[in-house]
Parts: sequence; C-alpha cells; structure tokens
Amino acid sequence: MTVNQRSVVITLGFCGLVSAADNWFVSPALPAIAQTLAVAPSVAAVVLTAYLVPYGMLQPVCGAIGDRVGRQRLLRVIVLGLAISTVVCAAAPTLETLVAARILTGCFAAGIISVSQALVGDVVPAEERAGAVGLLMGITFTGQGLSAGLGGLITDLVGWRAAFASFGVLGLLAWLCLLRLRGISEALPAVEEQRSPLGEARDFLERAACLFFRQGRAIYLTACSTGIIYLGVYGFMGTFLSERCGLSSTASGLLMMFYGVACLVGGTISGRIAARGGLLRVIQAGEASGLCAVIFLAASTLTGSWVPALGAAACLGLGYILVQPTLVSLSMDVDPSQTGLCTGLIGLGVFAGGGVGSVLGQIAIGAGGYLALWTCAGVALVAQTVIGTCALARRERA
Repeated sequence: MTVNQRSVVITLGFCGLVSAADNWFVSPALPAIAQTLAVAPSVAAVVLTAYLVPYGMLQPVCGAIGDRVGRQRLLRVIVLGLAISTVVCAAAPTLETLVAARILTGCFAAGIISVSQALVGDVVPAEERAGAVGLLMGITFTGQGLSAGLGGLITDLVGWRAAFASFGVLGLLAWLCLLRLRGISEALPAVEEQRSPLGEARDFLERAACLFFRQGRAIYLTACSTGIIYLGVYGFMGTFLSERCGLSSTASGLLMMFYGVACLVGGTISGRIAARGGLLRVIQAGEASGLCAVIFLAASTLTGSWVPALGAAACLGLGYILVQPTLVSLSMDVDPSQTGLCTGLIGLGVFAGGGVGSVLGQIAIGAGGYLALWTCAGVALVAQTVIGTCALARRERA
C-alpha cells in the first residue's frame, strides 16, 4: 500500500476501534453495572445484546446507503451519533434506560465497520485487499481488547458511568479525524428514477436476501456461526473472570487485553497466510485457534485459576481476526457492484450472531454453568470447521 492508502486504512481502523471499544469495554464492567442497577450480572448481559443486535441488523442497510450517498459522508454522520449516544448511556438511571440508550448507540455504530471495509475496497487495489482489511480489522479489534483493560480500570477507579463518558469523548476524536481525511475518490451510482419508499425497501430486501441466501450463502452462514461462537464466548469472559476466578474489573480487563493484542498480530499476518495457503487456510487457522481458546477456558473453569484464561483471550482474538476479515474479503467478490451491501451482510451475520450468542450463553450457563458454555462452543466450532470449510471450498471450486 502507498502512504496515503495506509493512512486511510489506519484512520478508518481507528473509527472501527471506537465502535468495537464502545461495546466491549462493557464486558468487564458488567458486575459493577449490575450492582449499581440492582440486577444479577447474567441479567445485565442484556446490555451487550442491546448493542449487538441493532449493530448487526443495520449493517447491510448502512452498507447500501453508503453505496448510494457516499461512504465517507455517511461515516461522518454515524460516528458523531455514536459519540453522542455513548455519552447519553453514562446518565442512564435504570437498566431499562441503559438498554434503550445502547440500542440507539448500536444503531449509529452499525455501519462503521461495514462502510469502512467497503471504503478500503475503493482505495486499495484488489491484490492488496486481504492485507488491508486484515490491518483494518486488527486495529478495530485491538480496540475491543484494549478497551476491556481501560474500561475495567476506569470502572474500578471512577465508575462505569465515567467509562461510558470517556469512550464518548474517544468517539468525538474519531469524528474529528474523519473530517481531516482527504484523498478518497468514490464512484457513486447514477441517479435512478425516484421510487416510493416501499418500492425502495422491497428492492433492498430482495437484493439482500439474494446475496445472503443464494449467491453468498456459504460465506454469510459461516459469518453467523462465527458471531454466535466467538462473540458469544467473549461477551461472558468478564463475568466468568469475576465470578469463577475472583478478579476485579481492572484485573479482568487487563487480562482481556490479550484479546486485542492477538487481534493486532493476527491482522498483520493474515495477508501472509493467505498468500501462502489461500483464504480458506486462513479460516482454518482461525478456527483451530478458537478451539484452543475453548480448551483454555475449560481448564480455567476446572482449576479456578485465571492463568489459562490468558491463553484463552489471546487464542480467541487471533481466531476471530483470522476468520472475520477473511469472510469480508470473500464477500466483496459476491457482487462487486454492491460491496457496501455485501460487507454489511457479513456484519449482520457476525454481530447479530453475537447477540444471539449472548442469549444462548445465558441459557447454557443456567443449565450447566460456564463449563457447559465452553463445551457447547467447542462442539459448535468443530461443526463450523467441518461444515463451513467444506461449503466454502465448494464455492471456491464452482
């Protein structure tokens, strides 16, 4: 990549970092939120779902809007909305109010990653795309890991409300960086005949359904299972470390920072793995790393020690960052004329899957504790490795 291309990718990565950090610093802060609002930590986990579901559901919508009105223009609006709504979360007096504020935040944040990914596709040539998307997502999910440590520290020292306010300020900084971004040329579609809102909505749903269930079915269903497994497991690590290992919010957050470090490392090496063995090899390496994470978590559960959880956080981050951006790169070839919608559907699968994973995780914990959760995740990963990889391989050969 040229210096200008790398600058664009890093700036967009910072915006993605803010959107990821805005949700995942909440995980180690859940016990404190639950105590303040007088609910059980497992009940407070609905705060994660409240963000992830709209965050995932609206990604294809934002991607399609970006295709029509300009991706850089849309990013400036939604990043500002994310910053403001995050500050609003800091003032929520009840769990219900906080959930409503998190839904609003998730709506604004929904398009940041998908639109940024499509914008990278505009700026970086196809042969450099996998590495560029890997770098973008590595920076993004470094924020997910680092925010856990920073959010836990702020929660312990000042409180979870101050943590929300701090990440709102970080969102404003990302917005200012976007305003300074120059040198992006976007090819907007020709103006079409004006249609009714109902006709526009029907056309959008038809195009999205065709891409999701027909043209890119193997890619998008793999994205769904990735979200359920990886994000579902990560969302419960904060409460697990507090309840089973006895760690404070700060200690839990610092441990979970290994997730972010692994994401950054994985983002830098994914392109090299793809160059040597192809994109499917990258996905297989990520799924193997995810299985290692589940084994480490099971060991931590059985021993009550936080030490194996260090390896779990690193393996989970490495596994996720190898799988998700690779699926994004594959999706861009499903329909090159609609890259925003194509990448947005990956977000739909992954992050809506993460919301579903939070719900399923609560059920698994209620039925058999954390060991049951890790066991279910391990079985699901094996199934994804066998079924998903075979489906993707058939698609590549077709």
